[in-house]
Amino acid sequence: MALPQRDIDAGKTYALILVDLSVGFTDPTRSPLATAADAVIEANQILLTWFRQQDFPCFFTTVVYDNDAQASVFREKLPALNVLQRGSGLEDIDPRLHRHADELVIEKQWASAFFGTDLAAQLQAAQVDGVVVTGLTTSGCVRATAVDALQHNLRVIVPREAVGDRDNVAHESNLRDLALKYVNVLSLAETLATLDEVVRD
Repeated sequence: MALPQRDIDAGKTYALILVDLSVGFTDPTRSPLATAADAVIEANQILLTWFRQQDFPCFFTTVVYDNDAQASVFREKLPALNVLQRGSGLEDIDPRLHRHADELVIEKQWASAFFGTDLAAQLQAAQVDGVVVTGLTTSGCVRATAVDALQHNLRVIVPREAVGDRDNVAHESNLRDLALKYVNVLSLAETLATLDEVVRD
């Protein structure tokens, strides 16, 4: 029997976490990890415009490896990750997002943007109580980051159009599971309406 679903109340201030919208995940001509992500990039451009206009914090993440010891078991499970070497260019944020110099890039080696990074401290310093989590991939790093954000007691929104996956079945099933148990999964329009209401309040 399915549990009843309810949405989390909106937060007072939000940050945008753009998960792994790096060349290694957005350019299929250069990386085996990538998927055609034009629509995801477009949705994130819209969100970035809103957050920048409100002067709300934006954090990018990227997976990058400097040596074979980093996340060795994760890379054994998913050897394609080995292409994400520092200096390869695959760790660079997709240029279509026009990252601003004051928007931090959180470097990570595992799935969650919180694990082994200072993201939680950065969000605490920014005094936000909610996050919008976007990027790639829904069933991997987006899910891990969204769940960990909840576990840091943050109010989490995942906009459907702003996330993507190489496997559409995994994409849909993980969005369903996230919505049932952890976060608010909204359309891009619903997300922007929620954020507009936050600003008006």
